[in-house]
Amino acid sequence: MKPLSYVACTLLLAVAAFSSFPSVAVNSASSTKLSLPDSNATPHPEYVKALARAAYIWGWPMVNMINRRSKITQAPEPGLLDGVLPVAPRGQIGMLHDYITPGERFVVCPNQDVVYGLGFFDLDKEPVVIQVPDFGDRFWVYALYDARTDQFGELGKPYDTKPGFYLLAGPGWKGKVPDGITGVVRSSTSLANAIPRVFMNDTDKDREAIQSVIDQVVVYPLTEFDGKMKSIDYSEAPDIPNPEKSGSTETKWVVPEKFFDQLPEVLRIVPPLPGEEALYAQFRWLVGILEKDPELKKAAIQEAIATEKEVIAPFFHWKHNGKPAGNNWNRSVNNAQWGLDYYDRTGTAKSNMFDNRPNETQYFYTDFDTSGQKLDGSKTYAITFAKGQEPPVNGFWSLTLYNKNHFFSDNPLKRYSLGTKNSDLKRNKDGSLTIYAGATSPGKDKESNWLPAPKEPFSLYIRAYWGRTPILDGSWGPPKVEVVK
Repeated sequence: MKPLSYVACTLLLAVAAFSSFPSVAVNSASSTKLSLPDSNATPHPEYVKALARAAYIWGWPMVNMINRRSKITQAPEPGLLDGVLPVAPRGQIGMLHDYITPGERFVVCPNQDVVYGLGFFDLDKEPVVIQVPDFGDRFWVYALYDARTDQFGELGKPYDTKPGFYLLAGPGWKGKVPDGITGVVRSSTSLANAIPRVFMNDTDKDREAIQSVIDQVVVYPLTEFDGKMKSIDYSEAPDIPNPEKSGSTETKWVVPEKFFDQLPEVLRIVPPLPGEEALYAQFRWLVGILEKDPELKKAAIQEAIATEKEVIAPFFHWKHNGKPAGNNWNRSVNNAQWGLDYYDRTGTAKSNMFDNRPNETQYFYTDFDTSGQKLDGSKTYAITFAKGQEPPVNGFWSLTLYNKNHFFSDNPLKRYSLGTKNSDLKRNKDGSLTIYAGATSPGKDKESNWLPAPKEPFSLYIRAYWGRTPILDGSWGPPKVEVVK
């Protein structure tokens, strides 16, 4: 296996060699004046493989998005796939009515602080209306993603969004905005999706209180807009059978053997960012070469398989995500605002896709204790926040425990995270807060603060929603994770 430093250099050299004029080719007009490789060339297989590796790393998140859309939008109506995952046809949305459960395999690192929704759209073909009910003081945010997995629009509590009807449209839509629309939000790509998140306390009282609000989180095509707030009883959403059985890992959304058959769609539906024209020209040339030469396509596919193993798979380890945050934790960087940060975009698409943007959420994650040893459920760990040093947020915070596959570890307590949502956490005499993680109970008097773990390696993950300045500027640091002797 090649080290990541080699991989990074390969990508850098490939992009530099094949796009040696990015400072010039900042728009299509200027790039057409520059010479391009001839479509009748017969490049050496090693040259093709070098470019194929760069294309695979760059295009991985967007092929990922295309395949998720294809799967989720097969639902005939808003419902729950296997009774777990909210799904809906294109142009609509599905919502949960409670926290997501451990059987979910659509995306790694889900949380149990919010009620989720999910929907995919073709916003040039058919813009949609997304309803915003009156959430009162409850934290909420509608994360809207384009085909690059960048967020667009600002709908949520952090933006003081008013209740009403919001039109989501693509870059090419030129229709008339009807009366009664509160605001228009434009996506940079026609392919887009929405993942609403609505905070809920872990009490039966709040579960009951939230139902009438989430039932009004509805999305529908613009042609169905009549100015009246629509409602769906999501607690009665039908179960939709899943013909593919869920395993212990995330669904494999990118298949190396099929990647170069899907890359042309990415290049077609996702316009280049400023400075990417040269990159697009080279990748389009590569696609054309592979279409004409089966042997070179075989070489490119083999390189894709190798890149999946040597470059993409290591992103699943938190030390390769974001940047160090202290005490062996890492933290997110540029989340959902990737731009040209291909490293963090691809890393997040592999390890915990669909982050919120930084001002909405910051993420801290680790596979290690403070001494550098890998976390393992055979031990018990204490994670102590000093008095006044819990994550400083305007929204909420939580500490979640994931198994080695970045999913919830099912346990008799049905407890997977602790934080703002929990009213029964016990503080220490000095006002500090200790949360325990491990397969064995830390003792009856401490069980309210216990995150049960599997008897194998696991990860810890802190979410800070709507963080205050210390979260945003990095002056707040995550706590030590210490073995209980």
